[in-house]
Amino acid sequence: MKCPLCNKENTRVIDSRPAEDGLSIRRRRECDACGRRFTTYEKVETIPLLVVKKDNSRVAYDREKIMKGVLASCHKRPVPIETINALVDDVENTIYNLGEKEIPSSTIGEMVMNKLKDVDMVAYVRFASVYREFKDVNTFMDELKRILEKQ
Repeated sequence: MKCPLCNKENTRVIDSRPAEDGLSIRRRRECDACGRRFTTYEKVETIPLLVVKKDNSRVAYDREKIMKGVLASCHKRPVPIETINALVDDVENTIYNLGEKEIPSSTIGEMVMNKLKDVDMVAYVRFASVYREFKDVNTFMDELKRILEKQ
């Protein structure tokens, strides 16, 4: 690896440890030429993932879209941000573990709803109402009845 300070090629790793995010490796390096130290982060390269939307258009996977939907569903609910992050991490890991290059948005939506159901029922109903595009009060009531029957 090139030293970012003197541009020479000879650097060596003097310390490696998992980064705070747990998803990458933090490496402390020292340049043999100038003696300066710098830090690099090594992360697993993931395959590009496309999301197939309802109209069959394809967009790049964006974790933030899931996060925004879950945050909106949990607005003013007693759900800690750590729980929300863990839920989104879990959905994301499941998506990548499928090993597919394309995933339908409906699959992602179902994953999120199933996770929200275990976290907060009000957040689940909020997410479902947008995701399933409830057209009127009757479809909303049908979903509530299904929830109540399962409890």
